[in-house]
Amino acid sequence: MRAVRLPSSQAVRAAIIASLRHGDATLDSTARACKISTRTLQRHLGRMGTSHSAMLAEVRLSIACRLLVDSSKRLSDIAKFLGYTNASSFSRTFVRLMKVQPVVYRQQQLARKQERARLRRRTCATDR
Repeated sequence: MRAVRLPSSQAVRAAIIASLRHGDATLDSTARACKISTRTLQRHLGRMGTSHSAMLAEVRLSIACRLLVDSSKRLSDIAKFLGYTNASSFSRTFVRLMKVQPVVYRQQQLARKQERARLRRRTCATDR
């Protein structure tokens, strides 16, 4: 039997991100992208203490947080990009994981961003 080179967790995440871009973030598509069998990927992720669905949820949440803050995309567009059936299923999942509505999260993060920028401007002004 030949040795199979198993992907790092970063490689699996990258494969999941690529799968999301193509609209096919399944275990099969991730395994194909990693050039290993579905079962081998499942066993490998299990040994790492995670699963494809857990990694997919983690990647989706990370991308959602970034898109909510760094873009003006509508929730429905973000939900569609992340592979959710609709904005309400995305919102429910986001609330379950983050304990705050996506719209509220966006407002909070934008307010923090503006406050940091204001403080930087004030610091730069006093340095002169």
